[in-house]
Amino acid sequence: MKDRVGRIERKKRSFNLKMTIFSLIVFAFIYLPIIVMIVFSFNDQKRNYYWKGFTFKWYEKLFTDSDLIQYLWISLAIAVLATIISVIIGTIGAFGLVRFEFKIKKLINGALYIPVVIPEVVLGIALLMLYETANMPLGMAAIVMAHVTFCIPFVVIIMRGRLAGMDQSIEEASMDLGANRLTTFMRVTLPMLVPGILSSCFMSFTLSIDDVIISNFVAGPKSTTLPVKILSLVKVGLSPEVNALATVMIAVLILGLLLNSLTQAILKKRAENNVKSYF
Repeated sequence: MKDRVGRIERKKRSFNLKMTIFSLIVFAFIYLPIIVMIVFSFNDQKRNYYWKGFTFKWYEKLFTDSDLIQYLWISLAIAVLATIISVIIGTIGAFGLVRFEFKIKKLINGALYIPVVIPEVVLGIALLMLYETANMPLGMAAIVMAHVTFCIPFVVIIMRGRLAGMDQSIEEASMDLGANRLTTFMRVTLPMLVPGILSSCFMSFTLSIDDVIISNFVAGPKSTTLPVKILSLVKVGLSPEVNALATVMIAVLILGLLLNSLTQAILKKRAENNVKSYF
């Protein structure tokens, strides 16, 4: 019996070791290129063929004498506008899909996944044809509308899941105790929706600022986004300034993820406390 238990324990340890090695290989495959890029952003050489020495000059040049910052501000403005619009529309749409019944509800639920699964090239061509048909000039407004188009389905999917998991009896109890719909929404529904709204904002912002294919189709000459600019730089060779900018963006996104997780935890606890104190 002891020999059998020992064999089982050895098999478990062997399996755990294999899974650990496999996980490390997968994570190395995913994150090693990013780590290499971050390391070479501090390389004292314009062409990153080998390590020459440590320097901060590419970061200094990035923030003092670089056109990339201008394109970054354009991308940030577009991402913020697209995020605000898509989250507002998507939240209202998700609320309607979860709380109300109507004839084409199943059709809309199915159609939500079309912008998610179709290739971005197809969506970019379709939007470009739509703008040309409507005689709409290409530029910042066209990019914002395009980004809103592919961000809304993600917001609706996230918020629909959040709304479906909410206990509606809490809202019903609030109204039974005398609160009107506005008070119930502000003090009960909205606090429970905030984690989903924050997740939707983060997802929409990331999708928007990262987009290159659709933006390349609908961007005008004066509204080139940062990803499109970097794509054009690939043809002549990337500058170490791009590595520095990408490193800064990664650091900001990681910080945003941490703040998002912390904020959601705080808001969830606060919402639970508010609900308990209200009743």
